[in-house]
Amino acid sequence: MKLVVAYVDPQRFEPIREVLLGLGFPSLSAMSAAGTVPEATVTTTYRGATTEQHSRTKSRIECVVGDEHASTVVDTIIKEGGDRTFAFVLAVESAHPVDTIKT
Repeated sequence: MKLVVAYVDPQRFEPIREVLLGLGFPSLSAMSAAGTVPEATVTTTYRGATTEQHSRTKSRIECVVGDEHASTVVDTIIKEGGDRTFAFVLAVESAHPVDTIKT
């Protein structure tokens, strides 16, 4: 199994989710995140002091899939994510869905 993690612009999450759902990947986790960039995204002045903000709002997408499906998920995210999309894949040693655990 693989864990696909991606950072995309928040407005690109819904189109990605819809395409992945159409491909048979109904389960995603999404979180709000921020990434830093070299150029200032916001510059303000307060009492003569200039401050710069270097963070950009992102959505973090996570999806656990079989080894054979990881490239499909990554390719879809890259294609639908637009500029400044970043994805990586990690090996999953084991996963324990709640509905399959016996108590």
